[in-house]
Parts: sequence; C-alpha cells; structure tokens
Amino acid sequence: MTANKNPVSLCLWFDKDAEEAAKFYAATFPDSNVGAIYHAPSDFPGGKEGDALTVEFSVLGTSCIGLNGGPIFPQSEAFSFQVHTDTQEETDRYWDAIVGNGGKESACGWCKDRWGLNWQITPRVLTDAMANPDAGVRKRAFEAMMTMHKIDAAAIEAAVRGEAVGAA
Repeated sequence: MTANKNPVSLCLWFDKDAEEAAKFYAATFPDSNVGAIYHAPSDFPGGKEGDALTVEFSVLGTSCIGLNGGPIFPQSEAFSFQVHTDTQEETDRYWDAIVGNGGKESACGWCKDRWGLNWQITPRVLTDAMANPDAGVRKRAFEAMMTMHKIDAAAIEAAVRGEAVGAA
C-alpha cells in the first residue's frame, strides 16, 4: 500500500470505529470512498496489535484519516462537516441518513452521527439568504432558521420573501 499523497487531510479521532464510520460516509455521500486501512503493529492505548489503527477515506472529495485512538478525545461541536445542499430532497436524504442511523438532531441544521461527529446540513438557499446585501432578508432568514432543527428550504424561501414562517 502507498501512504496518502494528499498535501493535507483532516484527522478525525474515533474511539474504535473509524472503519465503520468511513464506510458509512462513503455509502452516504457522493465523491466519497474508503482507501487504505492500516493495522497497529503492536498494542496501543486504544486497542490491540492487528486492530485497525488508521483509515484513509474521503467525504465529498475531502481527504480524511480516521484514527482509532480510544475514548480519551471525544468529538465536539468545535468541529463539524458543513454539507451544502441544492434541494430539500438532498437535505432530507443526508439528514435522515445521519440521524436515522443512530445520530441525534440538534438546532439550526446541525446533527450528530452515532460516532459523535457533527454535521451541518445546510441548503444553499440559507447561505445565499445570509449573504444577501439586504439586512432585512438576512434577519428574516436567520430568525426562521432559529426555529428549525433540519432546515426547511421552502420556509427559508418564504422568510426571504417576507412571508410569515412557522416552526419547522
């Protein structure tokens, strides 16, 4: 096997399931795959000789390395993947895959997968609204987003137009 030749990769610390997580991400997101899996040459604090130690994978074209380092450094909201979506169907598919596979939903488009990794599933209509030069549009889109768990693109579009928006 040849070591990863990318100039930079995200190193994500897992307790022990980096390979399982990488396979899930590759099956869930396009332009994602699992590459080399390196096994520990001897026992280590998070495992035994022969266990998967690192896993090379990509998520939406982003190079990652999963490190099975044990429970000492859990994931936190300080790091997340932000996935930009073009349709509500795409938003729903990613959200449902993460939350429906042992994950948890949070507020404003955030959710956590079953390994504790945080995701922001963000429709482009929201990021476009937040970049709008009109402060009123930004405020209405922001206030609508604050009522949501999974982002409802139609509700954001209604807020942009100045229409009343209920909680999603």
